[in-house]
Amino acid sequence: MKQRVAFPEFVMLWDQLQGLGMPQHHLKICRWLDETWMQGRRELLLMAFRNSGKSTLVGLFCAWLLYMDADRRIMVMAADFALAKKMVRNVKRIIERHPLTKRLKPKRKEQWASDQFTVNRPSELRDPSMLAKGIGANITGSRADVVICDDVEVPNTCDSAPKRLDLRARLQEIDYVIVPGGLQLYVGTPHTYYTIYADEAREENGEDDAFLAGFARFKLALLDQNGRSQWPERFPDNNIAAIQRRTGKNKFESQMMLRPVNISESRLDPDLMQIYERDLDYNEHNRMASLSLGDRQLVSASCWWDPSFGSPNKGDASVIAALYTDDQGAYWLHALRYMTHDPAKLAEADEATQLCRQVVSFVREYYLPSVCLETNGVGKFLPGLLRRELEKAGVSCAVIEKHSRVNKAERILSAFDVVLASKALWVHRNVWKTRFPTEMREWVPSVSAKDDALDAVAGCLLSEPVRLPRTPLHELDGKMMPHWGGNASFVNVDCEFDV
Repeated sequence: MKQRVAFPEFVMLWDQLQGLGMPQHHLKICRWLDETWMQGRRELLLMAFRNSGKSTLVGLFCAWLLYMDADRRIMVMAADFALAKKMVRNVKRIIERHPLTKRLKPKRKEQWASDQFTVNRPSELRDPSMLAKGIGANITGSRADVVICDDVEVPNTCDSAPKRLDLRARLQEIDYVIVPGGLQLYVGTPHTYYTIYADEAREENGEDDAFLAGFARFKLALLDQNGRSQWPERFPDNNIAAIQRRTGKNKFESQMMLRPVNISESRLDPDLMQIYERDLDYNEHNRMASLSLGDRQLVSASCWWDPSFGSPNKGDASVIAALYTDDQGAYWLHALRYMTHDPAKLAEADEATQLCRQVVSFVREYYLPSVCLETNGVGKFLPGLLRRELEKAGVSCAVIEKHSRVNKAERILSAFDVVLASKALWVHRNVWKTRFPTEMREWVPSVSAKDDALDAVAGCLLSEPVRLPRTPLHELDGKMMPHWGGNASFVNVDCEFDV
């Protein structure tokens, strides 16, 4: 019986053959791969900083697996076919030169191609020992004992919501390729906040679990918890500072520190918003109406409609938002709706009428006294139609026409920058579950991106006056300050008049 050679020993032999030493972080990765394999863990995620040598180690891991069992079938998937072929070629060279695997090289050249190869093995199997596939390739009908997903997430596969959905759908096909008990190993770095490597679900994307929930994880950032380089020979402190300066904060955080952020340096951070779940509480007392959120008394409301007649899921979205302010100056983004018309109902009502009726329903549900309608483009035809539908429904609501002359990017920045920085913007959890937070994370002023919800909420924020808290300031710099603005207290005054 062949004596087992542990994976770290297999790599050390290779490094000695190449005249190289083994860096400490390589040893950590090798030990983790060896231990998880021996423990029977078959769902693994390896995340290590860029240029750490992780793909080289995974290539050696594939050669080691074939050394341990020549009947294994390994499929390598990457963002593009060329990258997958690169790993296959690397494993071929290892098998040709490693003293423990030379016997695996076949005699026939047709079994030793650049994108797939078959080693000398005891069994006659249909699938090759190792096969390269791009993420967009058809893998139906293939079978594999090991699937390596090497950098399947890159900007070209994750820089928009449709691409991220497509990537996940293609990766789910692995379940139909891998044999029971087979190994799935993901290798890469996060390129977006909505990365497949996230360790928790992204609620705003409708996820109940992280995409790789249950996978054993190994995460190796460039800097350890004390801020020291994990590979000082290759990445000394002055090199790290230069990388940070050249690439920018977000890209460094993503690619070197493995923190899921958008590498596009978005200006708006939705994590600065605060989430709440309370519902509106409407009351009438002594013929006076009041609206509150828990213990917060609401004093004003804004509603902004950014209209569009695009077909469902195509072009610009028609978005309406409702935002309230309380007596302490906080902003509450309570409702946001992406509206579309129903093509099947066009015989009953045209696109514009359908959208106006949805606005009427929105206004009624959230007790809105007015709605601002952006009249740029298609919006100039809507005010009269909306007033007609409000009148038909018996809803008392003013329609305010707004024509925007300021550049959209400037308008969005001026609306969000201060309220986010001061953490004065609260957002209802139902709004958080929409595409709105995603739009914020991926919005860059100089780049074309989805911004329909951003535009609607910016309109609400700019429509609201800045309010000072009603809590009086009693002391300033140690001096007592008088109240201003009036109060409801009583003052006793002596007088000589008879009443």
